[in-house]
Amino acid sequence: MAKSLIEYSDVLNRPVEAGIYDSERDDYLPVAPHWHYYMEIIFIVAGAIRVENDGEIYHCRKGDLLLVRPEAVHAIYAEGEEHTVYRFVKFDANCVQSANSYVPKLDVILRNADNGQHAPMLLREETIYPLHFGEHLARIHQELQERRYGYDLMVQSYLGLLLVKIMRIWRRAGIDMDSAVLADSDKITLHNITAYIDAHAGEELRVEQLAGLCSMSYSYFAKSFHNLYGRSCKEYIEFIRISKAEELLLFTDCDLSYISQETGFADSSHLIKTFRRLKGMTPRQYKLHNRSKKVTL
Repeated sequence: MAKSLIEYSDVLNRPVEAGIYDSERDDYLPVAPHWHYYMEIIFIVAGAIRVENDGEIYHCRKGDLLLVRPEAVHAIYAEGEEHTVYRFVKFDANCVQSANSYVPKLDVILRNADNGQHAPMLLREETIYPLHFGEHLARIHQELQERRYGYDLMVQSYLGLLLVKIMRIWRRAGIDMDSAVLADSDKITLHNITAYIDAHAGEELRVEQLAGLCSMSYSYFAKSFHNLYGRSCKEYIEFIRISKAEELLLFTDCDLSYISQETGFADSSHLIKTFRRLKGMTPRQYKLHNRSKKVTL
């Protein structure tokens, strides 16, 4: 049986991942052909690499930035004998949100950027040098490592800044990004339904309703959701609600009645029961256990 090319992506627990490769410390190149649900951005700090991406070959050198679309099969190889360092960030495009209607839908543009639009996936140093992409990637990595108060908002901010700069480069190159957004309209799909769930987690959510929003039957939606996200839709809704409850427990003094209302639970007893099942302790125990770990700015 042929080995699967899919790289497991925990888009639910870790919608953004970041890291750095240093050839003097790491020895995992070449990275064999694989694909994942994440969008990936690679920035070359030193040396050079060769990336084979969906049939295209990119020779990336110091100062260059390469984008890899979600579900694109790609592999990474060392190029030359010099010391090589590159930073990378992988992320679920749906996690980057904008409240402004005139701002393009980033997830739609990124999924379609190299599919018919022919937007340049490799941006050379001379094009991006003044834009501090390397610094943005370094800050994202730092925020994910330190996980200080508000780190998720900081990560979104740096990621959004990075992506908007890329799209401005594309627009200057004459790439029409509006057509992909208009064609997509406001439709909800399996790939952005998690953003809808996150925004409406405090309300009543039924799997049948979500399947209808995606124009799918209940059974097909349930199976497809599990295949894509590794858990059932009901489990994901619980996961999101408990995650929001965790933040309120850690960073506010709100009581359980308020928290249960804000996170979509029928009452505080339902919240406590679900929290204990998923976290192995009650909300009160969780708050006491983590009180000493709080880190302020």
